[in-house]
Amino acid sequence: MNAVRPKQRDDRRTGWLFLLPVMLGFAVFYAYPTVRGIWYSLTDFSLLNDPAYVGAENYRHLIDDDQFWNALKVTAYYVVLNIVSQTALALGLAALMHRLTRSVVLRAALLVPWLVPNVTIGLLWAWLLDPDLGFVNHLLRGVGLDTTLSFNSPFWAMPLVALVNSWAYTGYTALLLYAGMLQVPQHLYESASIDGAGELRMFRSITLPLLRPVLALVLVVSLIGSFQIFDTVAVVYGGKAPIPETRVIYYYIYQQAFTYFHMGYAAAVAMVLVVVLGLLTVLQMRMLRASRSDLA
Repeated sequence: MNAVRPKQRDDRRTGWLFLLPVMLGFAVFYAYPTVRGIWYSLTDFSLLNDPAYVGAENYRHLIDDDQFWNALKVTAYYVVLNIVSQTALALGLAALMHRLTRSVVLRAALLVPWLVPNVTIGLLWAWLLDPDLGFVNHLLRGVGLDTTLSFNSPFWAMPLVALVNSWAYTGYTALLLYAGMLQVPQHLYESASIDGAGELRMFRSITLPLLRPVLALVLVVSLIGSFQIFDTVAVVYGGKAPIPETRVIYYYIYQQAFTYFHMGYAAAVAMVLVVVLGLLTVLQMRMLRASRSDLA
């Protein structure tokens, strides 16, 4: 007599029920706005009239728009400054925490700037870097330097914006990298130390190669976040239009949509930005081999 096999439990329906709220949120807040944005990019939509289909006219205009290319160039400059400074500082802080101290108080302190709203950070640094009353410039003059750091300076404006955001996000990035370093087996450092390797050699030969997947994630997130810079630029100029050297792509989209009411054209610029970010993300993931880890 054959034994009756117990009926296998099928959890697929339960899994789909748990996924349903996420899928609905994605459809409402991401998929639908994206499709609507693509449609608007093919129209002459503004807040003053109903949208009329114009095909690729917005994209043809975009190719000849010097202000768009300037905004893209300014944003690229900011992205390079921000990612290089932020990643280098975060790697240094993470390595120091990993090899010297694992204080919870220190980790909490690193998160404080990240927890402060960007508008507050912008107002704080706008006051600190005020050409006349700012503490930073007062300190520079006090030590005999004839340099004035100002957001209105064509040379210093974008490095200062990058400095502000690096100050705000370096601690958070350092904690992400620190969490990745904790996954590296401790016996590798012990073996290297016995062989006479110093801290720099261990960092270069052990930590960095094994940290690659986490570092790739951090760089991709930093890249996307850097291209989305807007609030700092909007706040430090006190509601006035920024100088051309700091008019980033997000601020240009905002101007086209809500200052000039060129909603269709602003949507076209946004769609181009989505494509650029997608290509850069794929390129980063491939170059860093993010899907493979040396720990496997």
